[in-house]
Amino acid sequence: MDINSSVKKIAEDALGAARLLARSSSGVKNAALLRMADELTWRKDFIVSENRRDVNAAREKGLSAAMIDRLTVNGAAIEAMAQGLREVAALPDPVGKVTSMWRRPNGLLVGRMRIPLGVIGMIYESRPNVTVDASALCLKSGNAVILRGGSEAIHSNLAIASVLQDVLAQSPLPDKAVQVIPFTDREAVSVMLRLDDYIDLIIPRGGEELIRAVVAESRIPVIKHYKGVCHIFVDAQPDMAMAMSICANAKVQRPGVCNALETLLVHEHVAPSFLPALADRLEKAGVLLKGCEKTRKILNHIEAATQEDWYAEYLDLTLAVKIVSSIDEAIAHIEKYGSLHTESIITQDYTNSQRFLNEVNSSTVLINASTRFSDGFELGLGAEIGISTTKLHAYGPMGLEELTTQKFIIYGDGQVRK
Repeated sequence: MDINSSVKKIAEDALGAARLLARSSSGVKNAALLRMADELTWRKDFIVSENRRDVNAAREKGLSAAMIDRLTVNGAAIEAMAQGLREVAALPDPVGKVTSMWRRPNGLLVGRMRIPLGVIGMIYESRPNVTVDASALCLKSGNAVILRGGSEAIHSNLAIASVLQDVLAQSPLPDKAVQVIPFTDREAVSVMLRLDDYIDLIIPRGGEELIRAVVAESRIPVIKHYKGVCHIFVDAQPDMAMAMSICANAKVQRPGVCNALETLLVHEHVAPSFLPALADRLEKAGVLLKGCEKTRKILNHIEAATQEDWYAEYLDLTLAVKIVSSIDEAIAHIEKYGSLHTESIITQDYTNSQRFLNEVNSSTVLINASTRFSDGFELGLGAEIGISTTKLHAYGPMGLEELTTQKFIIYGDGQVRK
């Protein structure tokens, strides 16, 4: 079959699998997830060997060291994938959960019950672990998944998926619940994005360019976040040691991820004492600072920040710094330049902490904690399938519940409408 026919057949099979999976018990799903974890460990040599083909090809193409690092799968990475499967198996199953129930005046008992979305299409770059994370979360939440990873990881993704599919084939679950599109041609993505009769939701994971391309072409609803311009606001009354620790962690611990700190806002009351000490700590860690005019009067050796810097997602050891006169100015800056991802306030002022919590509209808002906690695992969701900065139907890190919707259920005893 050609690419068009092949991708359509994958989607048709996924739709059939989703219907069977939706009525599978938690016990059966959990057993399959645990068996998958064991199989990944037992067949790690096969997976590492296939991954080596991708890594060697990436080096020959001159891909960056960071890209190769994200692509590489070793024994420790496979153990982490297996542990992720076990953790998802241990989580409560959202399918069938009745979230509310109320009695109407006519005696009808009305409730809402969680059900799977159906078929999820995943489009992602580089990271083979996404193949496992997405499969685990979709399987547990009763959804079939179609995986289309980047061409640079094709052998790794096919190898991992084959292990998962072998387990499904030996279980009561449908073996087409997890499928990988085996084509690296861009046409396969285009075909996938037109199959709105079969696929219920598209989740892209990767750079802004990939996500915008998917959104522009898809006929299917897309869960997206274009970038993570995350802010920390150090208020007029912070615990200085806490602020220092949190800012350093948010910027330095892992700068190339979407929940890393990109812009630091500092109240003018504490800026003269706070910024020199923070700058010394960050610069020793290799951070390049860019500041507004007021910041550069305190740190006169740093670069001047431009308008573009306030919009920037650096994904690197670069930080934009701005001094603000009030919490109002801080919130206004976030509203103008933010990406609705993650923001944090460092303060001992309860009133300001609650204002920030209530008025900042991003998908994750923290008080006295690092932006790096905006992560499904850290928030207790298990592995996450992605982060949404759109408000329909999910907002923030997406776990099992975000892969379900709710239907109305109604108990009657003969009522008719008048």
